[in-house]
Amino acid sequence: MLWTLIKILGFVAAVTGLTWGAGRLSELEGGAAITVAGLEITFSPLESAVALILFAAVVWGVVRLLGLGFAFLRFLNGDETAITRYMNRNRERKGFEALSEGMMALASGEGTLALAKASKAERYLERPDLTTLLTAQAAELAGDRDRAAEAYKRLLVDDRTRFVGIRGLMKQQLDAGNTETALKLAEKAFALKPRHEETQDVLLKLQAGQGDWTGARKTLGAKLRFGNLPRDVHRRRDAILALSEAQGVLAEGASVEAREAAIEANRTSPDLIPAAALAARAYIDAENPKAAARVLIKAWGAQPHPDLAAAFAEIAPDETPKSRLKRFETLFKANADHAETRRARAELLIAAEDFPEALRVIKPLVEADAPDARVLTIMAAVERGQGADDQTVRAWLARALLAPRGPQWVCDACGQPHPEWSPICPACGAFDSLSWKTPDRPEATIPPESAMLPLIIGTPKPTPEPEAEATAEPAKPEPPRKPVFVSEDEVPRPPDALG
Repeated sequence: MLWTLIKILGFVAAVTGLTWGAGRLSELEGGAAITVAGLEITFSPLESAVALILFAAVVWGVVRLLGLGFAFLRFLNGDETAITRYMNRNRERKGFEALSEGMMALASGEGTLALAKASKAERYLERPDLTTLLTAQAAELAGDRDRAAEAYKRLLVDDRTRFVGIRGLMKQQLDAGNTETALKLAEKAFALKPRHEETQDVLLKLQAGQGDWTGARKTLGAKLRFGNLPRDVHRRRDAILALSEAQGVLAEGASVEAREAAIEANRTSPDLIPAAALAARAYIDAENPKAAARVLIKAWGAQPHPDLAAAFAEIAPDETPKSRLKRFETLFKANADHAETRRARAELLIAAEDFPEALRVIKPLVEADAPDARVLTIMAAVERGQGADDQTVRAWLARALLAPRGPQWVCDACGQPHPEWSPICPACGAFDSLSWKTPDRPEATIPPESAMLPLIIGTPKPTPEPEAEATAEPAKPEPPRKPVFVSEDEVPRPPDALG
């Protein structure tokens, strides 16, 4: 408000000054006379002042017109002038307006409109780092993959936009399913920007999918080095990659390298079940049973699993059922109350023909809310061992046919169960997503033979009998040969079981 008052007072003062000056000039005597070709023109002092002001204005206008003319001639000659700068500013303004409208259309999902605005911005602006990128994204949104690929290729020319172009082409190849080409592009993008987290993830996934475990471990190390992965997660995933590398070496027949890689994987992550089992078998091959037992007991304490029990049995494959049961107690102590411990102990007790104790061990799992198929199959074997009739055994097996499978390797990303562990989910391609747990979508199926411990490890070789005894009355079958274990082949079909 004070500034408004000052402006009003200033205007009044200026008008007052001009009025006073005009009055003073009108009171003066004399004036100015101009004679042109015998014509004399006389001006009063006031008229002279006004004429002088008008003359100065005309001279200034003429000078400006002459400058404009010379500038126009320079503009036609190609020189930078005020006209050029004005037109450039106008083009730049229109270009940025088109660019802004194109980005808004892109965010709104209007691919065709965004593509039109990108073309307009490209026509007005000389900024390919902006307009070409908008063109590529708009073309992808509009479904024009060829135009998008062409735009990404144009971005490869400039060092500032080369990474963006490679990344765009990589994503296109991934969408098209060309994993080999996408892997090469991901390697180039990683070389340009090793800190880029998305590129690290894509490269790691592609390398793991192609079985390049060595390269995947290097990429995983880069994720840790640049702070994109916690150290504990890196330790586990590096163990998974080392385990996969060991399995690959084992498949190629290089036992020494496979043994070292398996032991390294187990040392990195002792609770990784496949690594512990593979490392234990490596120690068994190296005739170091104590180290194998130590590895398996430690892993069993973290997560009991049938594969660990199978590997523990391989330490002494020719022992009797009672000796095996006694030796397994050192393994079971690591996690005595776990359900898998009860299953494995019950199976060994059945092999040793201690059916009452097997019933006592397995009974809490049978009385649970939802016993799995393996528990019910073990119960059928216990009933058979105790002399129950066929109808009772078939009743347990019929329940097993409709019972849930129990713990399996389940993908945490898609929830799909798998019969075997793998570093990558075969269903969704997620890395390090398989966990040993009961799936949310249970399957009504009995466990395979690999879930039954005695069938995995085999039975002790029978002692050869003299030839004379071969013709004698048939003796009682050996305990391991006794039909106390039921495999898939022995389970009756559902119609028979129900009939």
